[in-house]
Amino acid sequence: MTSTDTALRHRERVAVARLHALLELLPTALDKRLSDANLTAFEFTLLEALQEADAHRLRLSALASRTNATLPRLSRVVTGLERKGLVTRTPCAEDGRAFNAVLTTAGLEAFESTRPLHADAVREMVLDGMTEDEVDLLADLALKILGRLDPDRRLAVTASLGAECAADPAAAECAADPLPADDCPADPAQA
Repeated sequence: MTSTDTALRHRERVAVARLHALLELLPTALDKRLSDANLTAFEFTLLEALQEADAHRLRLSALASRTNATLPRLSRVVTGLERKGLVTRTPCAEDGRAFNAVLTTAGLEAFESTRPLHADAVREMVLDGMTEDEVDLLADLALKILGRLDPDRRLAVTASLGAECAADPAAAECAADPLPADDCPADPAQA
């Protein structure tokens, strides 16, 4: 197909319609599953990014990139997490104009206690029934689309297409892998 063709083929329309439905339904479904933990899926993702960061601290702009959020959205969510006592906002020592988000002890505890709930929900709604090859294919297809949506590679998830990604969960722990940490491959692409 060329860009001069005006209509999408039936298979293309079906693929895009299913992707659109997935993008609409999954966040809401995850939010519902995490509601007992008093967190949204996005708040969990933000806590996860801070938990994995050095000293549980990230500059707000880096956290926005890591969580695929705009700075205004991220700022609103960080403010909400501050009210819950899960995150604090501190001036950045390296750049007096910037601020860092820092995971509090309560935030770390909330993340750790919610991690199994989140993992169960993601497995049930997305991953159960998929082979390892299908999970890899899903990751590859998502990255291919993300590369087109973020051609300037502003988001951490597209910053290093094809290489280890700063927005990917830390591979060192392999928390979702039943293998002991010593048996986890160092390269997430081998996981």
